[in-house]
Amino acid sequence: MRRISVFVLGIAAVACTKDSGAVNDAGNSPEVTTAGQAITAAGLLQHIKDLADDSLEGRGPGTPGEDKAVAYMESQFKALGLKPGNPDGTFIQQVALIGYTSHPTASFTAGGKTVALKFPDDYVANSRHNRKETKIANSDIVFVGYGVVAPEFGWDDYKGVDVKGKTVIMLINDPAVPAAGAMASKTGETSAADLEHLDPAMFKGKAMTYYGRWTYKYEMATLKGAAAVFIVHETAPAAYGYNVVRSSNSIEAIDVVSPDAETRVPVEGWITLPKARELFAVAGANWDSLHAAATTKAFTPLALNAKANVAVKMDVRTIASRNIVARLEGTDKKDEYVVYTAHWDHLGRNTSLKGDQIYNGALDNASGSSMLIEMAKAYSALPTPPRRSILFLSVTAEEKSLLGAKFYASNPLYPLDKTAANINMDGVNQWGRTRDFTVIGLGNSTLDDVLTAVLSADGRVVRPDQEPEKGFYYRSDHFEFAKKGVPALDPDDGIDFIGKDSTYGMKKRDEYTAKDYHQPSDEVKPDWDLSGAVEDGRVLFRVGLIVAQRDALPEWKPGNEFKAKRDSMMTRKQ
Repeated sequence: MRRISVFVLGIAAVACTKDSGAVNDAGNSPEVTTAGQAITAAGLLQHIKDLADDSLEGRGPGTPGEDKAVAYMESQFKALGLKPGNPDGTFIQQVALIGYTSHPTASFTAGGKTVALKFPDDYVANSRHNRKETKIANSDIVFVGYGVVAPEFGWDDYKGVDVKGKTVIMLINDPAVPAAGAMASKTGETSAADLEHLDPAMFKGKAMTYYGRWTYKYEMATLKGAAAVFIVHETAPAAYGYNVVRSSNSIEAIDVVSPDAETRVPVEGWITLPKARELFAVAGANWDSLHAAATTKAFTPLALNAKANVAVKMDVRTIASRNIVARLEGTDKKDEYVVYTAHWDHLGRNTSLKGDQIYNGALDNASGSSMLIEMAKAYSALPTPPRRSILFLSVTAEEKSLLGAKFYASNPLYPLDKTAANINMDGVNQWGRTRDFTVIGLGNSTLDDVLTAVLSADGRVVRPDQEPEKGFYYRSDHFEFAKKGVPALDPDDGIDFIGKDSTYGMKKRDEYTAKDYHQPSDEVKPDWDLSGAVEDGRVLFRVGLIVAQRDALPEWKPGNEFKAKRDSMMTRKQ
């Protein structure tokens, strides 16, 4: 889960005609209102409790918990009378994964001194290669700033340096380029205040681009032939503490089986900021000044007088995982689809922990999976199906880098040029009703225009992402659809809670991130109030119907990075 988020969307009636003008975007027909009442707090809570129960052991892919989660989702879809979503007549899309459990040892040496690294407290490291052990011995270490090559910004953090066979160390997120009049941090760490004063013309300013994602950084290091990559963790730009990195990467890593896996950089890792400082100090380099220099185009990579030694012993296994797919068949446009997604997986069980070892993932994402069931219940209650078919897609391995969604988008059961939109649900609002609704990447597509009108009709407002520097658009399943060109909405909870003071929403958000996100404590809480989740879910249900009923398909807006992909796809279709 990229964080707590609910797809909170707005309103519509759904006149079942071929005339797009007959779709009343500001109405609530009695039939739709009645069907929407199938979404209830009691139903939602019971599904969450069932999916987050200790007996599912954290719903880890390839574990007995997967078997139970898949059986639960499939049984719920069958009970609603939905059709199998796979054209082969089943509710299952087989997803071939490979699991890697790493047992790394690592150290840096410089100036006759050794910087000891303790796993997973100081660093994490993995290798996505199908072999028992990967060793990197006496590898030269190069600091490559942010590890970004972005020609459109005139940016190259690798300029003039060959890093083949070397270990590269880089900063997290996009280059934090200061705005005119502002200065780069001289403390050797990017603070929340620094993020408020970035150049909007460079890497979208405060908003993260794909260049800031750790996946991109590993991909670029692979292209450059590096032997190992270590990203230096910083809390403010990452949007979470190192505890999240540790818990997410000290257990089994999973990836889609791929023929080009062996071409990836051999070692992928993270290190803490204190350990990075220690390394640079013993290597005779000034971390603070280099951190500041990396925020400029003039930065050049620095070869440290230091070596890296890393050995990653691997337990490797193949995993036959599953996406669950159910279908509500449409009418005259039944060969086109609106796809609702929610990931069923979480982090599983970590037997090395003392006390509670189960990552129940109640919010992340038993809640989104439960809303997917409730959404299917509402659609099943309609007296007449919508024009387009509705696909309910419960995907695996989101927590392992969106793998179930990645697999579906690369192996779609229905053509992507026939896929009208993706609506993703990664969590629900558990703290009550809100007046607003946050859209991550507001303005990306014409879906936002529908949403804005819908919320206005309901007396609610659209709010842009309050934390664009954290790159949430790239951190949940909808992103895999967007990369392929399918218009995808990325929603998040509102923060203006009815009956609460103006600071309540962000306080609860920050509290969850600090205490429960990717921790065993993500469980159903006594103070949960699902009234807002129910209201949001019913609205989401009606908005999906607008997309399913209209003649015109949603489109990306000019300037969006995914528009060319969609335009090319639709041109070929014609």
